[in-house]
Amino acid sequence: MVQQQRAQATRERLIDGAARAFYKLGYGIATTADIVTESGTTRGALYFHFPSKEDLARAVIAKEHELAITAGTRIMELRRPAFETMLLMCIDLAERLTTDPVVKAGIRLTTENTNFDPPLRAPYDDWLRAFADMAQLAIAEGDFRDDVDAEAFARFLIPSYTGIQLVSDLFTAREDLLPRIRDLWTFVMPAVIAPDRMPASRELLDRLIPPAP
Repeated sequence: MVQQQRAQATRERLIDGAARAFYKLGYGIATTADIVTESGTTRGALYFHFPSKEDLARAVIAKEHELAITAGTRIMELRRPAFETMLLMCIDLAERLTTDPVVKAGIRLTTENTNFDPPLRAPYDDWLRAFADMAQLAIAEGDFRDDVDAEAFARFLIPSYTGIQLVSDLFTAREDLLPRIRDLWTFVMPAVIAPDRMPASRELLDRLIPPAP
């Protein structure tokens, strides 16, 4: 049992070290030597747990996805209206993108690498499905207009969020990510929010992401 715990701890150190290396250097430039250095382990330990660098990258993405599911579940358990839930999930991911190396690396890996086989698209498929479902619920709750195409909304919002966080990372290391998310929703809301719910929706956005002074 102790040996298994040590092996699991080493595996987690390797994943965390790989996350730091992949985020700082990118998948193509990061080497196994960089990962060993970042994780404080050995090359033998690395190859014992992960036969290749791609296996490590997939493990980082899997851990990031697990963190996203945990965070999403926690937010869903608040049982807030669907529109508010979407805002909270956008904010939560933004905060983790500025603080958690695994989340930073997982997002970088899924946006930079298109040649893995099979492709690294599962996290995006889940986000698209979740936001389409929440948009459908927001329609039923009366916050979204009843003529909104829930799946088209998700296909627009999720790639838009992805682009915003990439630009924010490039310009300010994501220090301005929340204001950019506020801008995104400010432009999207008139297209999807029911007219009679706009005042309350703007008030909610102001409360969750206050405007810049």
